[in-house]
Amino acid sequence: MIETITAFEAPRMSIARAARVPYRAMAALDDAVELDASLRDLVCLRASIVNGCAYCVDMHTKDARKRGESEQRLYAVAAWHEAPFFDERERAALALTDAITLISDDHVPRGVWDEAAARFTEDELAQLVWAIVAINGWNRLAIATRMEPGKYEP
Repeated sequence: MIETITAFEAPRMSIARAARVPYRAMAALDDAVELDASLRDLVCLRASIVNGCAYCVDMHTKDARKRGESEQRLYAVAAWHEAPFFDERERAALALTDAITLISDDHVPRGVWDEAAARFTEDELAQLVWAIVAINGWNRLAIATRMEPGKYEP
């Protein structure tokens, strides 16, 4: 049975300090992704919402605000399917983010992939996939180690 966390739990460890080499490798992977910053903010925020990663939701909303993203769009990422504030390219990226983040549900349906492939070049699509993979990795590290939300500053 999976235990439900009902209140803030203190950080369990500093994964960056305890395992420096893999942490630096993960950071290098993240830094290697070449994707429009605004789109990446939306993708990172969406995956973090789906995964329930408070640390990353805090981080990516702060980063997006600093880059000029509107409050309206940031709030709407949680319900992007129904929100009219995203263009077709962003919607395709958000759908792919959901599909990859929840990969055990439907294993990235063909229609989701095809829509993203129609909106992005092959290189852009590859970068988008890596961005989604990276944020999912960060979410899992932050959640497992209980990284404390609210302390990040861009």
